[in-house]
Amino acid sequence: MIRLEFALRRKPGMSRAEFQQYWREVHGPLVARHATTLNIHRYVQLHTLDDPINDALAEARGGMEAPYDGVAELWWTDPDALRAAGSEAGQAAGLELLEDEKNFIDLPNSPLWYAYEYPQVNPSEDIIAREHGPLVKLFFCLRKLSSMSLAETQLYWRTNHGPLIRGVSTGMRMQRYLQVHMTEDFDVSALSGPRGTTAEPYYGHAEAWFNRADLMSMANVPEAIRAMELAIEDEAKFIDFKRSAMWIGKERTFIDRR
Repeated sequence: MIRLEFALRRKPGMSRAEFQQYWREVHGPLVARHATTLNIHRYVQLHTLDDPINDALAEARGGMEAPYDGVAELWWTDPDALRAAGSEAGQAAGLELLEDEKNFIDLPNSPLWYAYEYPQVNPSEDIIAREHGPLVKLFFCLRKLSSMSLAETQLYWRTNHGPLIRGVSTGMRMQRYLQVHMTEDFDVSALSGPRGTTAEPYYGHAEAWFNRADLMSMANVPEAIRAMELAIEDEAKFIDFKRSAMWIGKERTFIDRR
């Protein structure tokens, strides 16, 4: 399974509420109409919440980039399905989507990258942070330390940090946890070039699902406090916090062919 991550900043002059409404009510259905032409297997919008938890997460790491307004997440079943999306009809559909993106997205400052999933805790795909449910999805897009290569960073993340988080996930009351590693197997410049993207892509992101009430109560639970301390201590060994971002949001599914 191949994923495309598109971290979105809203167009200047729009509020986050206006941005998310347009994205949900206009652009989402437009993508869905082209799902067959573009061979999209899944399409999910992650809408950022204005929540004090976001500030607490960044402060615990000494400050981070501002949260994005949302993330568009798309899946293809395999490389052939992704390549087939570049057909003549697929290119026409892509141009129509790009023209609509210009209405609400700050495209130069909204990076894109392809990625592969590495499930870590509870691989069930039925866990979704629905709009009116108790769950929230934490999205942590990561940039590496300058002293490490991409390969070194992703290896450490997968073989050292992953097992650590699995070990403390119960203390954190984590419902599900995935690592999603950026891949250079596919050329993202065909998407970033026409959008004039100047923001550097992330080398991947971590995503985790929590009950929001559990996140709020962590500061009062000794096991959760220690689990978070261990996680942040290890993150500092391979993540450049100042150039990374973390926030919580709600998911809206437009395409799901699983």
